[in-house]
Amino acid sequence: MLVKLNQPSTRAFNGLFNDLLQDFAFPQKWENDLSKPKVNIKETNDLYELEVVAPGISKEDFKINIDKNLLTISYDVKEEKNEQTEKFIKKEFSTQSFNRTFTLDEKIEAENINAKYENGILKLRLPKKEEVKVASKEIAVQ
Repeated sequence: MLVKLNQPSTRAFNGLFNDLLQDFAFPQKWENDLSKPKVNIKETNDLYELEVVAPGISKEDFKINIDKNLLTISYDVKEEKNEQTEKFIKKEFSTQSFNRTFTLDEKIEAENINAKYENGILKLRLPKKEEVKVASKEIAVQ
């Protein structure tokens, strides 16, 4: 026996889904979190490495500051006012300003932090102070 299922068309579902998304108001906190770039933090014996994913940004446009024990990484979108002659049918590319702040503890040599931007990822190397570096040691089992 064959049974025919009455399923709504994909086009109708997509239209309904898009309408719901447009009507849904994100709380301010969510909106701010969504516009911040994602960050990875790695630790080795000698340093911490902070990776910020930020494609399409020129390295000169990043601003990195240390004030007391706060490391701030920011980018401000520069408003360009020029006449566009192209007619976009759909435009999804955009960059947004962001500001990320991290608290540095006493283990970090703040004066030796360096940054490099490559392939859309900003990498900051935060070296540890000599006295907090963990020396590896092999322990024999008896």
